[in-house]
Amino acid sequence: MSILATNPALLVLADGTAYQGYSVGATGTTLGEVVFNTGMTGYQEVLTDPSYCGQIVTFTYPELGNTGVNPEDEESTGPKVKGLIARNVCQRPSNWRSTQSLPDYLRQHNIVGIYGLDTRSLTRKLRSAGAMNGGISSEILDPEELLRQVQAAPSMKGLNLVKEVTTKEVYEWDNPSNNHWEYRPKDSQPLNQKLTVVAVDFGIKRNILMRLASYGCRVVVVPANTPPAEILKYNPDGIFLSNGPGDPAAVQEGIETTKALLKAQKPTFGICMGHQILGLSLGGETFKLPFGHRGLNQPAGLKQKVEITSQNHGFAVTADSLGADVEITHLNLNDQTVAGLRHKELPFFSVQYHPEASPGPHDADYLFEQFVDLMRQKKATTSTASSS
Repeated sequence: MSILATNPALLVLADGTAYQGYSVGATGTTLGEVVFNTGMTGYQEVLTDPSYCGQIVTFTYPELGNTGVNPEDEESTGPKVKGLIARNVCQRPSNWRSTQSLPDYLRQHNIVGIYGLDTRSLTRKLRSAGAMNGGISSEILDPEELLRQVQAAPSMKGLNLVKEVTTKEVYEWDNPSNNHWEYRPKDSQPLNQKLTVVAVDFGIKRNILMRLASYGCRVVVVPANTPPAEILKYNPDGIFLSNGPGDPAAVQEGIETTKALLKAQKPTFGICMGHQILGLSLGGETFKLPFGHRGLNQPAGLKQKVEITSQNHGFAVTADSLGADVEITHLNLNDQTVAGLRHKELPFFSVQYHPEASPGPHDADYLFEQFVDLMRQKKATTSTASSS
């Protein structure tokens, strides 16, 4: 995209640092927490991931938009980010799956963006000072005026954003995706009787639903504020706790719901925010990371086993807050924060990263199989006990 054909734009961080660039997408002003993502692919998946609600995303990969956008790669109903920051943005995509250019897509969904600035300098700033609020504007070009708005915006710590992205009504998902380029599980044989999974939607990604469906599950998605008794009326074989945005400790309703559901001792699997809420429900605590983990190549593992994982989170479970009945199964090997846990006696487990990984590595897809196996075992045990 030629910088000669676009309007100027301004990015201001909460500490007063200002960057000049050029407007892309919608015109206007947007405020949010400025973070960075190191993935080399998947900008559309990032933009539509509900976990990015409330955030302005800096893409460290220098060129966005070359492959355009298409409906099949969306993780939800349109973009959930507050804004986009890029080094350069392609105006004319070249890909057989593309149905729209990235700038047109941003304009269609009223997403304000800026490009043409030094994203390397910005990323170094966020790595040293931490993620912070910021604002992008193509109408306010005075740094001091924009700074006043940025400093009045709420902090991500203590912010509950789940209500902005959770489904408003119950729905079922049974589409495993038949696209020939989609990753298929090793064990995708249909079950004689489908296992019912109730997914509590804190901001769920579509590819998580596809992975569960591809393993033969009937998935019922419920709003985050659904009472535990209503969830259990579906007689689920398992409970899934989804990803989502904001501070997990602020999602008190979700934590109380999870505590109540755990009493039923049904197999429970949490991803990202679901992992944090499971940890909080088991008596643990969470804390805000300086700049978070966002990318497709984060190493996670334990006991000399390493998985390359897709991650997107700004909070983590405090390791020493977990009780003796909880085992840490994975660590983020970059900073040793908790990346996975499980209950030692009961069928509850979770990971901080994204095993559905779209786009990204498939090292951790076995976790869906592990969840299905737990449900099968529980169902077999319950059936045996009922017949004896």
